[in-house]
Amino acid sequence: MLIPLALYAVAVAVRLLLVAGFADPAYPDSSYYVDVARSLAAGQGFTVDFVWIFPEVGGGIPADPTLPIPSNAHWMPLASIVQVPFIWVLGETAVASALPFILLGALAAPLTWAIARDAGTTRFVAFGAGLLVAIPAASTVFMPQPDNFSLYQPLVAGALWMGARGLRGDRRSFVLAGLLAGLATFSRNDGVLVVIALAVAFGWDRWMAWRSHGGRLPALSWTAAIVSLGLFVAVMAPWWARQLAVFGSISPTTATGKVFFLRDIAEWNSITTPATLGWLLEQGVGPLLDSRVGGLVAAVTIFSVLVGALVLVPLLLVGAWHRRRSPDFRPFFVFALGLFAFSALLSAIHVPGGTFIHSAVALVPHSYILAFEGLAIAVSWVAARRPSWNAEQATRVFGTALIVFAWVVALGSAVLVHATWDAERRQRIEVAGQLDVAGAAMDDRLMSIDAAGYRYWTGRGGVVTPNDPIETIEEVARAYEVRWLVVERAQGVDALAPVIDGTSTPGWLGPPVYAADADGVPLVGPDGRPATGPDAAIALFPVCTTAADTRCTDAGTASRVPGLVAYP
Repeated sequence: MLIPLALYAVAVAVRLLLVAGFADPAYPDSSYYVDVARSLAAGQGFTVDFVWIFPEVGGGIPADPTLPIPSNAHWMPLASIVQVPFIWVLGETAVASALPFILLGALAAPLTWAIARDAGTTRFVAFGAGLLVAIPAASTVFMPQPDNFSLYQPLVAGALWMGARGLRGDRRSFVLAGLLAGLATFSRNDGVLVVIALAVAFGWDRWMAWRSHGGRLPALSWTAAIVSLGLFVAVMAPWWARQLAVFGSISPTTATGKVFFLRDIAEWNSITTPATLGWLLEQGVGPLLDSRVGGLVAAVTIFSVLVGALVLVPLLLVGAWHRRRSPDFRPFFVFALGLFAFSALLSAIHVPGGTFIHSAVALVPHSYILAFEGLAIAVSWVAARRPSWNAEQATRVFGTALIVFAWVVALGSAVLVHATWDAERRQRIEVAGQLDVAGAAMDDRLMSIDAAGYRYWTGRGGVVTPNDPIETIEEVARAYEVRWLVVERAQGVDALAPVIDGTSTPGWLGPPVYAADADGVPLVGPDGRPATGPDAAIALFPVCTTAADTRCTDAGTASRVPGLVAYP
């Protein structure tokens, strides 16, 4: 029992150190989960006062474009729900939102030990794999984020483990697998792939028994399978009922067509691009195949770099080949193949945007066990040809080096990623301050490329900037009575590039009240007022959607000087 406890302690300590370095949500997903959690904790239910992506409201401007709106039309709610008790106790703090992911996510390390030992590995393989999962290479930095990483990983790994035990005759474990699969799906939509993997495992077991003509009894009964599925449905049914009642579909954003029928990820945030199967197929076979292959290549690359740190991949393949017929890994293999196939065929456009890494972390525990087994096999093969080698000692030496390497990768990537996140955090804190200086009311609505993130940092709701022509952006601003626009060069939409460059400003925008370069240095014109230009990385503009709003009266009379646009 000491080893699992030690592994858990290491995993918790690492995640606490990461939170000490960066505690806040760092990107739209995690900001969204925190915003929803705070709404829940405040007794406001599953609602948000912003539109982070238009597929959440039907894929276009609704007939009644109001805020707040029901939340979670796209993302599942577990990552928000687990934060609520901590927010009640500690308040609306970054640490309160991070703690459940530290404590629950760290369970993956001792879980890996248990999976490995149950599969008959050596203690060193189990311990080494557990240490790697405690600090999983370049994906480590995401583990304490208030996102579904640290929930999805242990839930999927646990479900696959219980499914494997079921194949060895433990029917109660197979029943538990259905419960864990339900919780995994409650965390992330593609948790349903776990249910498919369990169904395939059950079908394989029955088929092998049938082929034996009575020589082999099924390890799994129909009763175990039905109860397992029943527990999955019991977990998901209340949420599906809510989705049907609120949105008319158990998967609202899939129903809009935006999830699967995109030609390019830029269309994800467009309200003018069609979202139909016909639109997808009209591009032709060549581009369609290119996007599917691109999705698969991106998925393999993301897994190899962020999870496998490259050096683990060949060892993983050796271990996987060695275990290819093992029932201990059969559900895992089915799930892994299903995940890569899903990413290539259906979700290819979203993979490069980061979707796959959320799912890929679920592969980590079993993958690291196989990698360590692959290492032991490779070392034994070499030792058999080198009499001076002691296979057991050499495995420990190379295994220790592997762990150290993965930890160095984890540290280096965390430093780099935290620096990027911190630069964006400082930028948004400055925007929040500038809104206050400009006299923005707390109920003023903000248009930005990250509505969830700006809601977290400024306390103001609003809408995402659609990736559409400037006329459509204006239409959205008027529909939602937006009062302010934040334009970011690095993450902006093409239609607003002339605005931040200072080459063209529509009449519904006023002169910038704030503009800064990539280092956060404010940019001003000759008259000392904020000014946009080619050096501007971010700018804040008033938005005027009514004739009574006089903040934009100077917008059309800007004086242009080389490199800057200033407003007299």
